[in-house]
Amino acid sequence: MKIKAIRMFDGGFMNQPFAFGGEEGKEKFDEQIIYRSSLQNFLIDTGSEVILIDTGFKAGFPVPPKKLGAPLYMGEKVADYMDAFAATGYRPEQVTKILITHKHPDHSDCIGEFPNASIYIGPEDADAMKLEGENIIRAQYGQAFRNFPNAQQVAEGVWFIQAKGHTLGNSIIIAENEGLFYMFHGDVTYCDAALKANKLSIVFEDKDAARETLDRVRQFIQDNPTVYLSTHCPEGYENLEMKRIMKL
Repeated sequence: MKIKAIRMFDGGFMNQPFAFGGEEGKEKFDEQIIYRSSLQNFLIDTGSEVILIDTGFKAGFPVPPKKLGAPLYMGEKVADYMDAFAATGYRPEQVTKILITHKHPDHSDCIGEFPNASIYIGPEDADAMKLEGENIIRAQYGQAFRNFPNAQQVAEGVWFIQAKGHTLGNSIIIAENEGLFYMFHGDVTYCDAALKANKLSIVFEDKDAARETLDRVRQFIQDNPTVYLSTHCPEGYENLEMKRIMKL
């Protein structure tokens, strides 16, 4: 199995109230404390399949500019999603599956660029996006995976797992390879510092479900050697490069 980051933005920032303030409130945190931000999605080559974890913005999507005091700035553009995908050495027609963590466009905007891919997505988010077609697969969570009660195995060693909260159809993906578990969590946290501090961001559709998901994610990491692959902070691609196991 090979796993690659598809990098689109880097050199950004987010403030602590944005990243930590989902439960206690933004006013409880210091807006002068800043964490690094970026934007990347991921690719898994199982040897028999090429699987994308999320697909980023289409070229030309209006991204908010850098602004002093902004709660989140993704950073300077590294590449548009399809150019960043091409830099991995694969072609769109080789992609067999796309696993969407949730409906937001920085995770789902380019799903139409891959003609042979089946698209797995939580049913609530599929409905919210009005997705139709034979290639749209609303997740069927009929199995448990470790401490997650609702999961579906979608390839050898790859699990699509219900993880409600950030959105109502939110999911995470875990890939097991050579004794490590690679967790692609979408936006369960926006930065790794929030995971370590056990804090929810301010962005969620169901706060109670988001708390339950974060608790399960933290328990999984405590019980299993896990490489935590974030979308919105550089630790996402750095952890992958170093196969760095998350410690809580």
